[in-house]
Order: sequence, then structure tokens, then C-alpha cells
Amino acid sequence: MAIPVQSIFVKLPGKLKTNFARYYWYIVGKLLGLRLHTFGKIIALDSKKGQDRPILYIANHCSWLDIVTIGGLLPGCFVAKKEVGTWPLISILCKLGRVSFVSRQRHSTAKEQIELQSRLKNNDSLILFPEGTSSDGSHLYPFMSSFFALAKPHGKNTITYKTPIIQPISITYDRLDMLPVNRFTRPIYCWYGDMELAPHLWNLSQYSDMHASVIFHDPLYPENFKTRKHLAQETWDIIAKGTIALRSNHSKDEIKKII
Repeated sequence: MAIPVQSIFVKLPGKLKTNFARYYWYIVGKLLGLRLHTFGKIIALDSKKGQDRPILYIANHCSWLDIVTIGGLLPGCFVAKKEVGTWPLISILCKLGRVSFVSRQRHSTAKEQIELQSRLKNNDSLILFPEGTSSDGSHLYPFMSSFFALAKPHGKNTITYKTPIIQPISITYDRLDMLPVNRFTRPIYCWYGDMELAPHLWNLSQYSDMHASVIFHDPLYPENFKTRKHLAQETWDIIAKGTIALRSNHSKDEIKKII
């Protein structure tokens, strides 16, 4: 039922398509038994409140479940690797969700900047996983600074849209069937390397109670950084610090201090 509804919304102006996608992922999370604990405040484009700049939501990436986890919270469009666009059924859902597809190769990413720039020009916010691939959840891969060119173009290149704000996001899956996640159970959540998707989905579906913690860090303003590499590194540092705190089971008060 969601497919025909969203296929209509994507053709209409306004926020219906964005709000429906967020509601859809929220419901999927509930059906999966996913419970969330969030810290911090989501920054959103809201011209009525004086926030008229789009957002680049930058998050760590360890599972396909990340889309469900933050898709139900954020008013933005995902940017996914090009291979996802070839998967049966999932590719249809992605297109209806207005997902933009990019290559994982560093030299190819710039070729897809035009589409992403047009999204920002139309006041869409984007959700990016700049590691370029999913990890095992115990560490972060280096961020591809080319993604940050959307917020801080290289050299004399100019942009025709309002410069987006960066909001770093830390995600950790910390409990499974009411028990703390450790290095042995983390692969149940995390999908990485040569793991096949179907067996991974089946294994995860055996659990009815999942828990994730998400930190929405304070925003970063690109104009405060000399280069996009500096911006990418600062974002990486913030997210890394957040994921370490979540995996270390810090208290709520301790986590709030690092936001």
C-alpha cells in the first residue's frame, strides 16, 4: 500500500513525500521491534524559525538497519551506493524514497555531485554515510572527504544553493533481546564485508527486541573550516567519540556532556 501512496507524493510539491517516507520507516522499525534512545536535538530546515539552510546529516554506517533507525527520525533523503539500485524490490523502495545513488570509488563520486546539488537547491536535506561502506560496528572507516564538497566546494568552484549545515550522528546497536551487545553478538546487527544479505536478514529476524542509541551532535558550519578535509576530519572525530561513548555504556549525563 505504501508504494502507490508514495508514488503519488513524490510527484507533488511540498513535504508530503519526505514526511511519508519518515513515517514509513518509523512503522517498519516498530514492526521489527526496534526501540530507540536518542540524545541531542535534530536540526531541520525551517525557514519560519530562521533556519533556511539545508542539512547534511552525516552518520556512521554498520548495517542496512541504519536506514530504518534514522530514516524514521530525519527529514531527509538517503544517499546510497549504486549497487543498492540494482537489488530487486529494494531498488523500487529506494526510488520511491527518492534515494540518490553514488559510486564508492573516490574518483567517480564527483560525477554524481550534480544530482546531489540539485537536491540541496530544492531545499532537500541529505543523509550521508561517508565511510563508503558498512563496518563491523566496532570502529569507523575514514570518511571520504569528496562527500563534503557539497558543503565546501573545492577551490574556486561555486554553488547555487544555500550552504548546508553539517549535523554529525553517532549510531550504536547496544542491546539485543534485553542483553548488552558485545563483540560476539554485534555481527547479528552489523552487515559488512562479504556477508550475504539474505542469511543476515533471516538471522536478525529471529530476535524480537532490538535497541539502538543515537546521538544527534551539535551542528558544524562549513564556513568555520579551512578545507573540506578539515571539515570531514572534525565530523569523523565527533562521531567516533560518540560511538565510543555509546559502546562503553556511559551514563546519560556523561553522554550529554559530549554532544
